[in-house]
Amino acid sequence: MTIQKIIFLEPKTEKLHIYSKFELPRLGSVLLATIMKQAGYETRVYFRKTNEIIEERIQADLVAISTISTTAPAAFRIADYYREQGIPVVIGGPHVTALPEEAMCHADYCIRGEGEIPLPKLVAALNNGTPLEKVPSLTWMENGKIRNTELCRPIEDLDSLPFPDFSLMDTGGKKMNGITMKPTIPMQASRGCPFNCKFCSVTSMFGKKFRFRSVASIIEEMKQYHPKKHVIFFYDDNFSANKERTKHLLREMIAHKKEFGGTFRWSTQVRVDIARDPELLDLMKKAGCVTVYIGIESINPESLKEMKKAQSVEDIRWGIKEIRKRKIHIHGMFVFGFDSDTKATTQATVDFAIKSKIETAQFLILTPLPGTVFYQEVIEENRFIDTKWDEFDTHHVKFTPRPEHFTMWELQQAQISAHAQFYKLTHVFRRLLRGSLIGLIVGLYANKLNRNWLVWERPYLKWLKRVSSEKKIFRNPPIIAS
Repeated sequence: MTIQKIIFLEPKTEKLHIYSKFELPRLGSVLLATIMKQAGYETRVYFRKTNEIIEERIQADLVAISTISTTAPAAFRIADYYREQGIPVVIGGPHVTALPEEAMCHADYCIRGEGEIPLPKLVAALNNGTPLEKVPSLTWMENGKIRNTELCRPIEDLDSLPFPDFSLMDTGGKKMNGITMKPTIPMQASRGCPFNCKFCSVTSMFGKKFRFRSVASIIEEMKQYHPKKHVIFFYDDNFSANKERTKHLLREMIAHKKEFGGTFRWSTQVRVDIARDPELLDLMKKAGCVTVYIGIESINPESLKEMKKAQSVEDIRWGIKEIRKRKIHIHGMFVFGFDSDTKATTQATVDFAIKSKIETAQFLILTPLPGTVFYQEVIEENRFIDTKWDEFDTHHVKFTPRPEHFTMWELQQAQISAHAQFYKLTHVFRRLLRGSLIGLIVGLYANKLNRNWLVWERPYLKWLKRVSSEKKIFRNPPIIAS
């Protein structure tokens, strides 16, 4: 059979969490669909729930599925469904890049790492009958044995990639992102990160070297949209990684204001060290930045050292103060569960988040995501609990903490309590009095979500409390899921 029609599937997570109402897909599937369309194939991207995808019985010659750990069970279920129909499946994304052997229980092919070069080569090889050994970054089964080709070198010239064509996307009628009135357009100005925080899977997917698109390319992509109709989210893991390059981009965004038809409202992920450069902050504000997502992680100096965060508590305090001075909304992300964390330090972190007057926050549980340093550590130390991947969403305890500081139940309770305190209605309405409408909107939503989560996860919480009281010792489960 000749492959002509390719569908790209990105299943949504079925679990409740703070981003449940944020309909924003990752860029990989859309970009790959665009590349294959330009190569002459018929393509479509589906960002839908698993049941919707299966019930619609979408037909294709090849199914390409992208997955992270939390969507792995859904991705595998979809893959099994299509293989039962006799349709070949290729799977990719951070989770299967780390665990390709698991992927081969459900898919015909697995692409590890970046897929823009391997996927066209794979489809050409399948159509032409040429050896799969010539396809880089590929995993497949041959004569009952798993075969792997060498990883493809990361793409250096990001300008060589086309602009993602979002007209190829089917979201089931829902607009991308659910909190703003305007659709959110995801963009990416760079790939990679040299910091290698022990709990982050970015480097396993994109490498430690920063690679940047040219400013001209980014401006051209922005010209496809309009400030009155769209907002932008830069997906970069560290938008300001190269400060001089970032300043150049911001100045060009300001200079093209008339050509754009106004100033885009946009948000992105940054490190708190942007506050060391007042000019950069001023340019971000002038260029239309409204929200920054910052991995603050902790105010416990020992925890910051343990996670290899390369920032101090003083950096955090100064950064928040300087960013708030520009009236840029801060979404702070904190992590509980490091060996040096205690009940006192986690409570101090919550108190700090409230007193620092950041408008929104997440308090996450340290999670051993496949492909991370922390994942290897808990495997080697026999502290890994299970492979219920849909619970690897940083809201569930997935490893046994150091018993002198926390039981599993106590760690979970610290996270639940943190959200309850931060999104207490009195704090939420104080944010409105400070002029933060988004603080009110997200606060009311998060307050309700936290209560719903406790109901939704009642069986899990009951189980966790029981095994914690029994002081159950886990043995590392097999990583290949059945």
